[in-house]
Amino acid sequence: MTDLSQIVKAYDVRGVVPDQWDESLAELFGAAFVEVTGADAIVTGHDMRPSSPGLSGAFARGAAARGADVTEIGLCSTDELYYASGALGMPGAMFTASHNPAQYNGIKMCRAGAAPVGQDSGLADIRALVERWSDEGAPEPAEKPGAVTRRDVLGDYAAYLRSLVDLGAIRPLKVAVDAGNGMGGHTVPTVFEGLPLELDALYFELDGSFPNHEANPLDPANLVDLQARVREIGADIGLAFDGDADRCFVIDENGDPVSPSAITALVAARELEKHPGGTIIHNCITSWSVPEVVREHGGTPVRTRVGHSFIKAEMAATGAIFGGEHSAHYYFRDFWNADTGMLAALHVLAALGSQDRPLSQLVAEYDRYAASGEINSTVDDQAGRLAAVRTAYEGRPGITLDELDGLTISADDWWFNVRPSNTEPLIRLNVEARDRETVERVRDEVLAIIRG
Repeated sequence: MTDLSQIVKAYDVRGVVPDQWDESLAELFGAAFVEVTGADAIVTGHDMRPSSPGLSGAFARGAAARGADVTEIGLCSTDELYYASGALGMPGAMFTASHNPAQYNGIKMCRAGAAPVGQDSGLADIRALVERWSDEGAPEPAEKPGAVTRRDVLGDYAAYLRSLVDLGAIRPLKVAVDAGNGMGGHTVPTVFEGLPLELDALYFELDGSFPNHEANPLDPANLVDLQARVREIGADIGLAFDGDADRCFVIDENGDPVSPSAITALVAARELEKHPGGTIIHNCITSWSVPEVVREHGGTPVRTRVGHSFIKAEMAATGAIFGGEHSAHYYFRDFWNADTGMLAALHVLAALGSQDRPLSQLVAEYDRYAASGEINSTVDDQAGRLAAVRTAYEGRPGITLDELDGLTISADDWWFNVRPSNTEPLIRLNVEARDRETVERVRDEVLAIIRG
């Protein structure tokens, strides 16, 4: 029997092409997507990977064979696909493997209005159908197949994002952008067009082999080129996008990375100006500064588990206006609760350009604590190591524990979270404290327990 457990993940499909999946499977995924969503029309898009056009086209054929009309928007970022799903009111499928190496590809699927499709919201059903059809043969095509048409939405996407941020008062800025040979090279020029920005473009050539560095700005090694360029040209700000350009990392004028928690707090403050008293979502490993800033600006912070499906579900349940994660995913109610790093970037540019201070000074009020960053440890027994950490701290005076996501242990002047990876034999550690020395002390103490 066909087993897709290696490629159907919690939130998407992802695997090596053609070893783990190919166009014949993509066609079945297209048919199953239509069957499960009940859609009579869908929208598809794809990134710059060599395998993406073929996989996306095969998915469209499968969907059309089941009677659904397919609007292909072609090359796009993931948040551009979410825009199309929201603006056109159609379920959507984006072909990308985000920051994974070149031989990978995948599908991020959503229902109309960019509502996520994950294991509990349709993905398990899609997988079951594809497995069955792989073994028994695809179902008979619909009596009337759907039509496949092309549509360019890049200009509409850019105009919509710019309508959500007041960019009228920004001063001229020198902006260095590292697209990592990913889809930021396609979207940034159109989104930034006509703004008073001197754009210095780094690795804007679309190349799914990633010849310069991985398109994963969460790894500090992939920020080195942008940091050097910011210092070299005296840029006011640096922006780094991942492969499918749905995440954005920010570099200040000194070439130093700005914490995504600080960006979350900054954008939250701006969104609360527009929507007083609103709810802001943050995950359990964002900085203490985020809920502090939210409360200071009259908002209500809500803490969630890590991961876009949890954030989006909480956004919908609470009517939150904005949400942010430590991984530089930023979610907006005005963007169908979906994540868009580009909109967050426009907020930062507007905040920076509407006053005279450099970025490092602007974000200082939002970056109040010292942090370790995420530290991964390879372990054989995740549950055993987490239990050992719990035992070491449980019962100490002034210590609180919660298990919203992994284990979070807090004191008056520090906290840390340890949580297992869902896909690898790893435990992830994040530490924050009021000073660097405390971060290092707590970090070393916890790592000694985790690593035995």
